[in-house]
Amino acid sequence: MEELITYLTDPDTLTDKLLPLVASWAGNIAMAIITLIVGFMIAGWLSRSLRKLLSRTGRVDPIVVGFLTSMVRYGIIALTIIAVLGEFGIETTSIIAVFGAAGLAIGLALQGTLSHLAAGVMLLFFRPFRIGDFVEVNGISGTVKDITLFTTDVATLDNKKVIVPNGTIWGNPITNFAANGTRRCETVMGIGYSDDIDKAIGVMRALLEKDDRILPDPAINIVVSALGDSAVNLTAYYWTEAGDFFATRMDMNKWMKEAFDKEGINIPFPHRTVILENAAAPSPSADG
Repeated sequence: MEELITYLTDPDTLTDKLLPLVASWAGNIAMAIITLIVGFMIAGWLSRSLRKLLSRTGRVDPIVVGFLTSMVRYGIIALTIIAVLGEFGIETTSIIAVFGAAGLAIGLALQGTLSHLAAGVMLLFFRPFRIGDFVEVNGISGTVKDITLFTTDVATLDNKKVIVPNGTIWGNPITNFAANGTRRCETVMGIGYSDDIDKAIGVMRALLEKDDRILPDPAINIVVSALGDSAVNLTAYYWTEAGDFFATRMDMNKWMKEAFDKEGINIPFPHRTVILENAAAPSPSADG
């Protein structure tokens, strides 16, 4: 112990070895602090600039904006820390290799979850549907209530909440019933072969033209769509706003039936004739 104290207090040792070592470490520490400060400043500046740029477009969902800016910020911070470690002589290539191997292992373990994350980013970026749209995704029909990075919440017509993984949505056809703003409705009415086709068409057209929910353009079109076994089918094609589609179609089914009844237009329906035979029971034998 005395020898160590003597060695450290020797003027030659202080001058030739300890002072250069302290100066070197002080320089490395100063450079590391400066690198950290500059790296954190660049990370903050880039993330803020990217957030402003993406928010200004109005096309990127706030969730995606937060996700992308966080990735940029933490990515720069990670590079800054690796650079700081390099200032102290630590082999950074080994650290990068370790992080790469760990990232690969985590990616393989969470490949299903990461696929939903990637699909969520695509859904939020390209916007095939928005909150409030009525859609059909992966065989499920309903109104979109929420879109996150991993799942999409859909409320069905009977108000059941269905949570759909984003990976199953992006990998399958998506039907958005509200995307175009308007929809074409169809109402099919069957009349008897002896009924007047033009009269029936006139009754249907009159009902459609007086409903304000039905758009004037494209024009109403009523055609003879089929000659069935027992009925002539008339199909009315008309357009409504997407939000009025279901109510208008249901109302027309009711009102056209009532109008046909009022005008004496027959709506055929299947009939079944039952014939009962009452055969006389054989009389008992006189010999019996």
